[in-house]
Amino acid sequence: MRHLVIVVSALLQTAGAATHAADTSPLPAANYTVSRSWQLGGPGGWDSLSLEASGARLFVGRGDRVDVVETVSGKPVGSIAHTLGVHGIAFAPALTRGFTSNGRSDTVSVFELDTLRVLQEVRVSGKKPDAILYEPRRNLLITANGESANLTVFDAGTMQIVATIALPGPPQFMTADPSGTVYVNIETDPGKLTVIDSKTLAVKSTWPLPGCVNPTGLALDAVHHRLFSVCANQVMAVTDAQSGKQVARVVIGRGPDDAAFDSDLGLVFSSNGLDGTLTVIHEEAPDEYRVTATVTTQVSARTMALDPATHKIFLAAANLGAAPAPTEDQPHPRPSIVPNSFVILVAQPK
Repeated sequence: MRHLVIVVSALLQTAGAATHAADTSPLPAANYTVSRSWQLGGPGGWDSLSLEASGARLFVGRGDRVDVVETVSGKPVGSIAHTLGVHGIAFAPALTRGFTSNGRSDTVSVFELDTLRVLQEVRVSGKKPDAILYEPRRNLLITANGESANLTVFDAGTMQIVATIALPGPPQFMTADPSGTVYVNIETDPGKLTVIDSKTLAVKSTWPLPGCVNPTGLALDAVHHRLFSVCANQVMAVTDAQSGKQVARVVIGRGPDDAAFDSDLGLVFSSNGLDGTLTVIHEEAPDEYRVTATVTTQVSARTMALDPATHKIFLAAANLGAAPAPTEDQPHPRPSIVPNSFVILVAQPK
C-alpha cells in the first residue's frame, strides 16, 4: 500500500492531467462497468479504502483524516481527525471498535464504530505503520511497519503490545485465513510471502514469489487456499497457501496496488493506477485463471474495496497535474493533485 499515488514521472507526462486512460491491453471487453462517481473533493491525497462488514459505510484514508461515506447515497457522514499519514483502517465488530494505522506519527488510533469518536492513540513498536489487520480468532491487531520491516502485534482489547515480529523486508498488505494464519507480502525484488502463526506469534515460513517484483496488494481464496499477490511488473502471482508453491501468474494492468477476491463469483481483481484500469480475472480452477475483462476506471485509481454482498467495487481517484521539477532531495517527485477532484468510483457487474 503506497501513500497517495506513486507514479513514474515520464508516464505522467504522457498521461498529463487526463482523468481516464485508453485501454492498451489486449484483453477482453469489460463485464464490469463504472456505474457511479461520487465527487467528494476536499484537500489531501488518499491511500486505502475499507468497507465495514455491513457494507453501509466506506472509510477512506485522506492523509491527515479518515472520511466516512454512506454507500447508498455516496454522501459523507463523518470524519476521524488527527490520523497523520493514515494508511489502513481495520474493524473489530465484536469490540465495536475501529483502528487506523498512522504512518507519520507511528501510531494506531482507536475509534468507536458507531460515533467515530477517537478513544486513544497508541504507539507501534516500529516505524511507518502501513497495512493494518484485525485477527478475530485471537483478538489481535497487527500493523505492518514499512520502514522498520516488522509487525507490531497488539491485544486488540487492551491495546498492549504482545509481540514485535521481524520480517525479511518491508511489509505490504496482509490477510488472514479462518484458522488465524497471517500472510504478509514483502516488497522486495523478487517478492516474498511471509507466513505468521498467530498462536505462537512467530514466522512459520517465507516463500519466494518468482516473477513478482515488489508485491503490494494481497487477497485470499480461503476455500481453495490460494493467495493473490499483485506485483509492480504487471503480474498477479498465485500461491498455494498450504505449500507455498506458485501455481500461476496472470498479466494485469500497470501500477497495481490492491487486490480483492469475490468468493461468490470466483473473481479476482487488481486495481491499476497507472493504466486507470481494473483487471477482472476468473478462477476457472484453483490452478487455472483467465482474464475476463479490463475495465476503464481512472488514472490514479489504485486502491479499492469490495462489497461481497453486492459485488460492487469502490475505487479512489483524482485528477493529476504535472509533477514538480526534480530536486536532489526529491529526484522523483509525485504529481500534483487537481484541487477538489477527489472521487470515489463505483464499479459493478453489468
